[in-house]
Amino acid sequence: MNLTEEEIKKYLAMANAIRFLSADAVENAKSGHPGMPMGIAEVVTVLFARHLRFNPKNPEWKNRDRFILSAGHGSMLIYSLLYLLGYPKISMDHIKSFRKVESPAAGHPEYGELPGIETTTGPLGQGLGNGLGMAISEKIIRHRYGKNVFNHHTYILAGDGCLMEGISHEFASLAGHLKLSNLVVIYDDNKISIDGPTSLTMSDNTIARFNAFGWHTMSVDGYNFEEIDNALIKAKSDPRPSLISCQTLIGYGAPNKQNSAGSHGSPLGEDEIQMAKKNMNWNFDKFILPDQVIKDWKEVADRNIELSKEWEKQNSSFLNSVKQIEEELLNNIDKAKTESINFFLKNKENIATRKSSEIVLEFISKYNHNLLGGSADLTGSNNTFVKSMNKITKTDFKGNYIHWGVREHCMAAAMNGIALHGFLIPYGGTFLVFSDYCRPSIRLSALMKKRVIYVFTHDSIGLGEDGPTHQPIEHLSSLRDIPNLKVFRPCDSIETAECWALALANKEGPSVLALSRQNLKFLRDEKFNIEKNYSNNGAYIILDCENPDINIIASGSEVEIAVQASKKLNEKNVKSRVISMPCMELFNENNEAYKNKILNNTKNIFIEAGTMQSWAQYMKLEDVFIGLKSFGLSGPAKDVYKYFHITVDRVLKEAKKVLNI
Repeated sequence: MNLTEEEIKKYLAMANAIRFLSADAVENAKSGHPGMPMGIAEVVTVLFARHLRFNPKNPEWKNRDRFILSAGHGSMLIYSLLYLLGYPKISMDHIKSFRKVESPAAGHPEYGELPGIETTTGPLGQGLGNGLGMAISEKIIRHRYGKNVFNHHTYILAGDGCLMEGISHEFASLAGHLKLSNLVVIYDDNKISIDGPTSLTMSDNTIARFNAFGWHTMSVDGYNFEEIDNALIKAKSDPRPSLISCQTLIGYGAPNKQNSAGSHGSPLGEDEIQMAKKNMNWNFDKFILPDQVIKDWKEVADRNIELSKEWEKQNSSFLNSVKQIEEELLNNIDKAKTESINFFLKNKENIATRKSSEIVLEFISKYNHNLLGGSADLTGSNNTFVKSMNKITKTDFKGNYIHWGVREHCMAAAMNGIALHGFLIPYGGTFLVFSDYCRPSIRLSALMKKRVIYVFTHDSIGLGEDGPTHQPIEHLSSLRDIPNLKVFRPCDSIETAECWALALANKEGPSVLALSRQNLKFLRDEKFNIEKNYSNNGAYIILDCENPDINIIASGSEVEIAVQASKKLNEKNVKSRVISMPCMELFNENNEAYKNKILNNTKNIFIEAGTMQSWAQYMKLEDVFIGLKSFGLSGPAKDVYKYFHITVDRVLKEAKKVLNI
C-alpha cells in the first residue's frame, strides 16, 4: 500500500514519541535498555496504527490481536505504547518512575501489572512459546465456534537473543508444522547483542532457517513505512506462519551510540539523548509530547472501539456460554472426582498413579470440554490421552489433544500461552526428570499465577531400569521451592482423583502432578468419605491409632511402605500412625491447630524417594528422613528401592532407634 507524504510524516512523529519516551525513561531510571525501543519504533508504529486490532477501553476484548514483546528487556517500548494509547492504570508518573519499586512499569513486562501486557517476558525466547500457545488456542476456538466469532492474530516482537535460544527452534519447527497462519514474528534484526555484534556468536541464516521450518519469510527496511505495511498485509494473508525480518539500527538516532552495544543495556546519557533529538527533529524536553502526536495516537486507540462493541454485541451468546462453562467447572470437577472414586472403589486395583490419572482424565474429559491435553512425545508413557479425546493436526483443530513432539521447553511455554489466551485449561506430560527442560516456563506460570497443569510421570527411582539419567532425585524438592506452584504426589488411585480435582480448581497458579510408573497398592477404602477431598488439607491421617508413639509421614509411592511398616510396628505393640502428605503447599496453608494435629509432638519418620530438602521444614532434631543423597541406579524397581534401603525393614530399624527400643 502506498502511503502519502503526510502519513509518513505523521508516523515518524508517532514513532519518535515512542523513541524518546523510552530513552528519557531509561535515563531517568539510570537503568534499562533504550536501544531496542529506539530502533524498532517505526515498525511497531505501523503495526499498531494500521494492523493490530485492540481496544484500550476494553483491554480484555476476546477477539483482540495479541502483541507479545518477547524481547522483554525492551520493556519501555510497551510502556510507551500503553501510555500513548491511553490504556488504564498507566500514567506519565509511572513512565517517570520506570524500574522503581512503586511503578507498574517494571524492568521487564509483568502480566497482571498493567492491562495490555499479554504475558510476562524477560527470559528470552519465552514469548515465542507463549505466542505459539495463543495462536494454537485461537485456531481451536475458531474451529469450534466459527471464523466469524474468532479470527485474530498473534504478533511476537523478537530479537536476536530470542532466536539464539534453543526454544526458538522448537517453536519454529512446531509452528511451521501446524501451519499457524495466525502467527507473525517481527524480528528486530539489528545485529547487536550485549557483548557486541551478533557476528561474534551467529553465522546462521535466520531467513533460511525459518524457510526450512515451513514459514513465510520476508525482509524489510525497518524505517520504510510502506515496506513494513506491505509486509504485514502479506503476513496476514499467507497460509503459513510469517517471519518479518526488520533491518534496524539499535539506538536509532543516537549519533555516537547508534548501531553499537553501548545503546543496548545502558542509559544513553543526557547529552547523547539531546543530540539524538536534534538528529530526529524532536524539539521537545524530557517527557514532553506535542499535542498533535497525542491526538494521532488517540485516533489509533479509538480505531477499533466500534469494531469491539459490534463484536461483543454479535457474540453475546458465545460469551455467555463461555461464562457458563467456567461457572460449571467446579461442579463438573466434583462430578468427575466422585465418579472416578466410585470406579476405583469398585475395582480396587493396584495400579500406577499414571494409569489412575488416565482413568480420572476419562471422567474429567466427559464433563469438561475446555481441557486441552498433550505430551512431549510420551503419550503412551504419561497416559495423557484418553479415548474420548481427539487429536489436533495441521489440518484439523477441532480436537483437544496436542502431540508436542520432543519439545518440553516449548510445550511448557506454549501451555502458558494457552492459559493466558483464555477459554482452555492446558495440561502437558513428560517424565518428572525432564521438568528441568520445562523449568523456566513453570517458574513463569507460577509468577503469572496461571492455571497450567504439568503431568510428570516416572516420578522416582521406581521407574527402575532406565537408570539415574531418568530417575528424578532432587526434582520434587526443587519444584516445591517455586512460589505459587502446588506439587501433588498422590499415593494411590483415589488420591490421584483428589489431586486432579484440586489442580483443576486451582485458578491462582500452576500445579504439578507427580505420578508413578510402578503399580501402587490401593490404600484408601470405604471408611473414607468419598464426598470429602482429604488431599485438600495437603496431609491427613491415612492410618490412625490412639496416642501414637511415632508418626510415619510419606508421599506418593512411599506411603505404601509407611502403611506396611506401621502395621508391623503395631503388631509389636509400638503405636504408630501414617500421614499421607500429597501436597506440602496445601498443608502449609492450614491453620496451626490442624498442622499441630498432624505433626503434634510425636517423633517422626519421613519417607520419600528423593532428597530431604523440602521435608526439613517439618523435622525436629530427633526425627529421621529415609530417602536419597545420591543419584539412582539402573535395575528393577524393587531391587533399586532395596539397594537404597527405602524399605519396610529400614523403617522398623529407624523406629527402634528413635524410640530407644
